[in-house]
Amino acid sequence: MLQCDNLYSKNKDAPSENKCHSSFVIENEKGLHTRPSTELVKCASKFSSTIYLSFEEITVNAKSILGILMLAASKGTELKISAEGEDAQEATDAILRLAKSKFYMSY
Repeated sequence: MLQCDNLYSKNKDAPSENKCHSSFVIENEKGLHTRPSTELVKCASKFSSTIYLSFEEITVNAKSILGILMLAASKGTELKISAEGEDAQEATDAILRLAKSKFYMSY
């Protein structure tokens, strides 16, 4: 479920910030190994928002291949996404679509 909040600054000239939270389950047979992690980093890097992935007690930058690999996410793992910035909703939606497509991997 995608949850987004608009946060407005008290300063009328300041840009508004968006925060989005969601989650997805890894469906790839081999989990989130190097190739699907690379696709995820490519996707996340297209956005200016700060994007994090979390699993258990570990939270990593979604734009970092080493961070994502540290999650050691196998098939069935539920990852949480949190994005903050002006394109947070678009970034979250794109990552959810990528996960649903199994990160363009076919075995």
